Amino acid sequence: MGFIIAAIKIIFLLGFLIIIHEGGHFLVAKLCKVKVNEFSIGFGPTIWSKQGKETKYELRLIPFGGFVNMEGEEEHSEKEGSFSKASIPKRFAIICAGAMVNILFGILAYMILIMVTYLISVEANFFNAVGYAFSSTGTLIYAMGDSIVQLFTGKVSMNDMVGPVGISQMVSQTAGIAQFVYLLAIISVSLGITNLLPFVPLDGGKALLLIIEAIRRKPLKEGTELKLQTAGFFVLIVFSILVAYNDILRLM
Repeated sequence: MGFIIAAIKIIFLLGFLIIIHEGGHFLVAKLCKVKVNEFSIGFGPTIWSKQGKETKYELRLIPFGGFVNMEGEEEHSEKEGSFSKASIPKRFAIICAGAMVNILFGILAYMILIMVTYLISVEANFFNAVGYAFSSTGTLIYAMGDSIVQLFTGKVSMNDMVGPVGISQMVSQTAGIAQFVYLLAIISVSLGITNLLPFVPLDGGKALLLIIEAIRRKPLKEGTELKLQTAGFFVLIVFSILVAYNDILRLM
């Protein structure tokens, strides 16, 4: 029974964060009049699908992932509503939307949790609780930023990093709604910040390519961008394997 509850926690947390992340891309794409061909939650075989007026909505078997397939995103398209024909500010907004939703949701969830906990434990008035929540959230954001700086300056080693395996263990060990919401908020903000790092396979890397395109006033050659994407994916896969390996060693 404990294993089932832990599995439900993990699936809900990761699935929810993926839904709001991809939902951010989807909603901003729609606002920017960019055609979304497919909006999928999960990977693998399709277990449910519905064709909308413009977009095909899908739910797939493996809940740890998802994607938004926009017209002209992977290759240039001259069709109306194509991502590749949208202005640079619109493409930038679409690319960064998923990560920003994760960050904003995590901050809001953390603030509400801290505020409610403070009100109950200290019996303070509402405005003091709001102030304390803002202060605690600011401390959290600063700590996360400092962790990223330490990572790139070599003060944090690979052994200190946690991947999906380690996260799953932490989620399964949460006791009560407050602990679960706290971890949900932390992971959501961390996911958003990580996605905005200027590394090509990530949203931040794609945004960096758009900035370069704006400066050059023309996009990179497709071959060059493809090479960057391929190299980036290779590095990301190796990095993920190493982090997962360290997670498993900690469990043993």
